[in-house]
Amino acid sequence: MRSLDDIREEYEFLDGDERYRLLIELGRELEPMPDALKTDATLVRGCSASVWVYPVQQAEAGLHFLADSNAAITKGIVALVLAAVQDRPATEVAQTDIAERLAPFDLKNQLSSNRTQGVPNMIALVREHAARLAAG
Repeated sequence: MRSLDDIREEYEFLDGDERYRLLIELGRELEPMPDALKTDATLVRGCSASVWVYPVQQAEAGLHFLADSNAAITKGIVALVLAAVQDRPATEVAQTDIAERLAPFDLKNQLSSNRTQGVPNMIALVREHAARLAAG
């Protein structure tokens, strides 16, 4: 997965339609999430599309997430959220202000409210998973 800084550098040089294409590309780059993990427990509430996020604890690599969505743009947005925290220690993920890290992308003004309404819920689920795993 690309770093959030690398994605932001590319994003800043693009216009509206190209930004959509970049988000779709980011979504396609997510590693596949097995259908068996797409359950009610991993479903992000409040999204207009279906979004699933599942944490995988990896000892030395940090906390790794699998995610998927049934909508291409939304899948790109969840990829952006994960880029902010992927493979970092669970304690760090739980304390990261993901919304602040995503602020330079100005998603609320770039995308429709339907596409961004679930972003706070995606962030909350990621941080809740991390806090639970950090607590042991």
